Amino acid sequence: MLAALTPLFAWLAFFSEEGGHEVHAGDGGALAQWAWLIPVVPMVITFLIVFFGKHSPLKGWGMATFGMAFVAVYAAVLAWKNLQEGILYEGSIEIGRIGDFTLEWGWLVDGLAIMMYFVVGVVGFLVFVYAKGYMKGDPRYTWFFASFSLFAGGMLVLVSAPNLIQLIVGWELVGVSSYLLIAFYWEDFDNVDAGNKAFMVNKVADAALFIGVIIMALSAGTFQFSEIFERMNEGQTLLVQFGFWAGLALFIGAMGKSAQFPLHVWLPDAMAGPTPVSALMHAATMVTAGIYLVARLFPFYQMPEFSGDVSTIIVIIGAITLFFMGLLALVQDDIKKVLAYSTVSQLGYMMAAMGVGAYTAGLFHLFTHAFFKSLLFLGAGSVIHAVHSNNMSDMGGLRKYLPATFWTFMIGTAALVGLFPFAGFWSKDEIIASAYYSASENPTAAAWFMVALSISGAFITAFYMARLVSLTFFGKYRGHASPHESPAVMTVPLMILAAFAATAGLLNMPGLTHVFTDWVTVRAFPIIEHHATSPSWGLLMIVTPVVLGALAIGFYIFRPKDTQAERDTFSIPVLYPLLDNKYYIDDFYMDGIVRPTMGPVADGTLWIDQNVIDAVPNLTAGATMHVAEAVNTVDQNVVDGVFNEAGAVTEAAGGFLRKMFTGRVQQYAAISFAGVVVIAALFMIF
Repeated sequence: MLAALTPLFAWLAFFSEEGGHEVHAGDGGALAQWAWLIPVVPMVITFLIVFFGKHSPLKGWGMATFGMAFVAVYAAVLAWKNLQEGILYEGSIEIGRIGDFTLEWGWLVDGLAIMMYFVVGVVGFLVFVYAKGYMKGDPRYTWFFASFSLFAGGMLVLVSAPNLIQLIVGWELVGVSSYLLIAFYWEDFDNVDAGNKAFMVNKVADAALFIGVIIMALSAGTFQFSEIFERMNEGQTLLVQFGFWAGLALFIGAMGKSAQFPLHVWLPDAMAGPTPVSALMHAATMVTAGIYLVARLFPFYQMPEFSGDVSTIIVIIGAITLFFMGLLALVQDDIKKVLAYSTVSQLGYMMAAMGVGAYTAGLFHLFTHAFFKSLLFLGAGSVIHAVHSNNMSDMGGLRKYLPATFWTFMIGTAALVGLFPFAGFWSKDEIIASAYYSASENPTAAAWFMVALSISGAFITAFYMARLVSLTFFGKYRGHASPHESPAVMTVPLMILAAFAATAGLLNMPGLTHVFTDWVTVRAFPIIEHHATSPSWGLLMIVTPVVLGALAIGFYIFRPKDTQAERDTFSIPVLYPLLDNKYYIDDFYMDGIVRPTMGPVADGTLWIDQNVIDAVPNLTAGATMHVAEAVNTVDQNVVDGVFNEAGAVTEAAGGFLRKMFTGRVQQYAAISFAGVVVIAALFMIF
């Protein structure tokens, strides 16, 4: 991990330079040139907390919160300047080359990046403040804030990336920190299992992401986003040939991070982590990464001559996710899992919007959703903090005990279901209106499928939120703890987020305001999309009664009841078992993939490894041993035998000579004479 972070700290060595190439020279000035501090500060603070956090006065919380406050303020100033004049800036530092490819690290400042900086900074700061009260007394308090700061910092590295390589680094930082936070309470094996599930499902998607990056880079000849778009302008032949596969692989990577069907299974289980983690993950980090990737490559996906039919696939996957995953929220008892499936559904809205070409509408829903969903998760955390249980069956009647939590939660609910004039009303209406316009202009089955499921999804959202609110805040209290309102450090962030949830939608009202549109469409490559010039009154006349009807039906069915048996009366014979078993998708993963992989496949792989793959080195080793034994035999009995026999002969000859040579001169003379006679005789004969 330290090696992966090294390029980030390379920025520190170049902080005094103005950066690399600019997309539009001069825009943003020093404010944009120093924007590299946005991802760097939280990353540096992560290491400061690891090494010095336990010895600091606030045990790491102060440093972590300061980092997010810095990001929030800096992003707010960037947002204001962007609205005044527009900022297009790309700073980069070359750190190496791979063949013809230049590797750069940098920071991107445009409308999309600034919006994400603002969301991560503001929501992150409020969640960090809230976490001080929620995590009070936890034995791993300092480690939590180190991991939490890494989580937010990794997302900012991803958002600031001007190229695909740096995006992968941020992508993986978010992934590893999410694992640390989901499995934070590792003493419970279920939490570790949830962390493993999130990590492994995302690794499957990440493999597709890497393949997509490779295809895109080889086709365009670059990793830089801006240069990829330039190649598109030039009509790069390889991009035309391989663009579909690059776009599809990159979208599969986005499906994993943004929990799109069928790669959504990890997100509900990720609720095993502390509630502040759930709030930040579902609002501003991790799950928004996939939406951001598709938005960053939006011009590519909206040009079928390059991406082919990938946008149609995006629409279909998004529509399935927004409707069918929303249904699963109807049968959950864990309050956080209801909100988790709600997040999956809303991510489906955003992704489908990108598919139909509604760039601004999809991002506007990401923006408003960040505020009301973080509010709802923190509100759920306040409830859990009060009753010491996640289950709604242990709640009820809490509006009397937790007034601040109740009223802020109601604002978040109104924003989520899309009641006028709360934030979700404007962003969700814009998505549905854009989908309808797309279907009208290009009447494909996928577009009309999206329209039908988006309206149906609005009904489901209102229905399951009516159930959640009724079971949690109305009727009699069914728990065992003594409920109490949370401290101010937790309720004040709820109130601030409630203000955002109530008013954020006013930034983009069709025909009235277009602040958000002006904000996020400041891009180096033009964003071509349809903008509604007035409210879609016809759709409003359909969607608003649908939402109000769903709320009325939901509150009636789940109204306070006296006994548990009465509360359990809502059950549709065929649908309920299907939903209760999560469409049997988890069973398919476990029985069709995980258990076979860990059982027969693992056993078969082990047998092949031991009997086939290991057979070659085993046979080689056996043959070598036999050769060694043969060589040893030859060595001992032949080679050593020759030398041993030669030694024996020499020794015998020496013994004989010792007997012969006694030191008597007369004897030596006689022997010499005899030798001369023998030699002379031989000479005469031969």
